[in-house]
Amino acid sequence: MAQYGPTVMIPIDVKKKPREQKVPLHNRWHPDIPPVAEAAVGDVFRVEMVDFSGGGITKEYSANDIKFADPFISILIIEFMMAPLTPKLVVSVDLKNKSWQQKLPLHNRWHPLIPAVAEVKTGEVFRVEMVDWTGGAIKDDHSALDVKFIDLSSVHYLSGPIRIVDKDGIPAKPGDLLVVEICNLGPLPGDEWGFTATFDRENGGGFLTDHFPAATKAIWYFEGIYAYSPHIPGVRFPGLTHPGIVGTAPSMELLNIWNERERQLVENGVESLKLCEVVHQRPMASLPTPKGCVLGKIQEGTPEWEKIAREAARTIPGRENGGNCDIKNLSRGSKIYLPVFVEGANLSTGDMHFSQGDGEVSFCGAIEMSGFLDLKCEIIRGGMKEYLTPMGPTPLHVNPIFEIGPVEPRFSEWLVFEGISVDESGRQHYLDATVAYKRAVLNAIDYLSKFGYSKEQAYLLLSCCPCEGRISGIVDAPNAMATLAIPTAIFDQDIRPKASKVPIGPRVVRKPDVLKCSYDGNLPTTTNLSSSSTS
Repeated sequence: MAQYGPTVMIPIDVKKKPREQKVPLHNRWHPDIPPVAEAAVGDVFRVEMVDFSGGGITKEYSANDIKFADPFISILIIEFMMAPLTPKLVVSVDLKNKSWQQKLPLHNRWHPLIPAVAEVKTGEVFRVEMVDWTGGAIKDDHSALDVKFIDLSSVHYLSGPIRIVDKDGIPAKPGDLLVVEICNLGPLPGDEWGFTATFDRENGGGFLTDHFPAATKAIWYFEGIYAYSPHIPGVRFPGLTHPGIVGTAPSMELLNIWNERERQLVENGVESLKLCEVVHQRPMASLPTPKGCVLGKIQEGTPEWEKIAREAARTIPGRENGGNCDIKNLSRGSKIYLPVFVEGANLSTGDMHFSQGDGEVSFCGAIEMSGFLDLKCEIIRGGMKEYLTPMGPTPLHVNPIFEIGPVEPRFSEWLVFEGISVDESGRQHYLDATVAYKRAVLNAIDYLSKFGYSKEQAYLLLSCCPCEGRISGIVDAPNAMATLAIPTAIFDQDIRPKASKVPIGPRVVRKPDVLKCSYDGNLPTTTNLSSSSTS
């Protein structure tokens, strides 16, 4: 197995005093104090440390430790009394085990009868670990065949459900609002890598699958908050890490609503919806199927499993319960206000992303990774009626509210690409924001190809870098207007248009390319005859 993450150069055991550490510490500056370790330039290494008092100040509710502290060490101490200091680990994963072999079983469907695997009280900070959304099916190797032949009936693998009760032990009730605060998050230690991919058109596809029908893959490695890829050289950017999926369990009534409306779409959509002629991703919806189904504690092969597997909703789209919202700014300090449909709420989460662009356009399009979430929950009793207005025929037709946290990368310069609701054939569509966004993404891909990137590299990059998508106009008939803004600072070259020849100097050819497979299907590929370069 590859070694990920920084090398620990100076470890600390917080149970030991400073003079007892394996690697000795010091508290003076002098040229003759010898080094305790050596690092080469370019190495990412970790240095652990005690607090400045060497552990002399404790978390006890007393100031005596400060009063009698060594004055030559302690000048001013401000201690925030917080307990517990370490989140309670309620769902753990072992990356050496398959998804169905975890100590606390995972699940990949929504159903009210999937039993909870843990219980937490409101106000309690707890940790949830998770595998990547494919359950480890995609590897850090030199081939995209794992992407081409992946079994998508088994995604997403979620950690949970987690039953939420208040401090008196009373569970969340249908009609309540569950407040989920993201206190901390990140990749699992020792597994600091991720992947971005496009699926084969015959097996999942993506937003631009008619332009890019073949499976591709890029591997990313993490250096603290930054990500870089040997398959897309010349870019490096800070990740805004977030969970793609946070949701509560549906009630049986809501589950039946989902299954019926999505069944009608599958049966009638291609003939009745004109957008299907422009956006070619299939299937139109992923209906319940026992194939690939994982239901947590419910044992496969039992009558209970057989019944639930035929009813349980897939986790692919976001719905009234939250679910696969893929909001890239939902990072540290964010809050999610989720409707509660079953007793205990049965909170689940997964699909961790190191970074993602708005729209996640390649479908497997964020930097997908394993990870952890530190969460804290509160319950607003009766909050659904108080704060959520149904937009449909029943009180269940509501949607969550999201409060974005204060942490995000700082970019000041952007290159913005526009798209209008006119498709690649030149046909006019009426105020269609999907067609407009597709045009904006295609415009950006073609532009980046002028700077030495293959179109596959540009497609994957725009799916996972911190680019901003907007619906800029939705009322000026007949054209909706969508924009895609790319932060220019992520590139190692100036990508802005210039009066001189572009690019300045010899053409920069980016090698190597993303990992690619052949497309062996028979569906036609869309090409832009006016493009400056070919795919």
